[in-house]
Amino acid sequence: MDLIKITDIKSCSCGIKAKKKDDVLKKLAKLAVKSSKLKGFSDGDIYKKLVERENQGSTGFGNEIAIPHARIKGMEEFLLFIVTDSKGVEFETLDKKKAKIIFVILGPEESVNEHLQILASISRAMSQERVKKELLGATSESALVEVFLKNTVEREEKTVEKQKMKLMLLVLYFDDFLYHILEYFIQEGIEGATIIDSSGMGEYISSIPLFATFIGFMNEKKNHSKTIMVLIPENKEADIVAGIEQITGDLDKKEGAMILTTDISLYKGTMKMM
Repeated sequence: MDLIKITDIKSCSCGIKAKKKDDVLKKLAKLAVKSSKLKGFSDGDIYKKLVERENQGSTGFGNEIAIPHARIKGMEEFLLFIVTDSKGVEFETLDKKKAKIIFVILGPEESVNEHLQILASISRAMSQERVKKELLGATSESALVEVFLKNTVEREEKTVEKQKMKLMLLVLYFDDFLYHILEYFIQEGIEGATIIDSSGMGEYISSIPLFATFIGFMNEKKNHSKTIMVLIPENKEADIVAGIEQITGDLDKKEGAMILTTDISLYKGTMKMM
């Protein structure tokens, strides 16, 4: 997903003053319809959709960030815009803190995977405290957009249909890595993977009397693992491995994870989530 194409500066704002969440949603709806991507929709239409989504559960994710979003029937392309408020606004966030940075995502009703890719891109960018500070320091809408886009890695979408693929097996002994890697996969357009509960040989060796005492001193967490099985485009193998190692560290120097890939001669079907 190309965030440059879907981010509209006309809807962005470096200040939104509202005391209640409902007032925030109304103002966001009015900002949204400034974009030509919502031609034919009223701010009332957008407000209704935002409210419907919030009624399912607050999109105030915490850490002073909210990402209200909605799938809208009749929209032909995505709209993303950013609103900031240095003092923060009430948004029923999970950690009860006011939201200072709000990303709004509106898009076609049927484009579920694209919604997930955009959410993942925002989440990865905002995991960096430096980016958050730069956004809050932006004094104009153009600066706001520039800060966000320069800190978001964008790659053109390439179809993976029937191109040459590789099977990647990724064994993880630490759950902390798992969710960051899955988020990375979504951002890269990898739409599905199989995750298998697995065991290291320590679990079985510990049952042998000769080794039982020694194994007891080992980290028991290393007895259990998760194995991710995923298809990746052959021409992106090196990039995807590098992206994983940004999360895990250099796997030739650290323990706790292992990657292996192998050629496949045939694949049919899909592991897509949706």
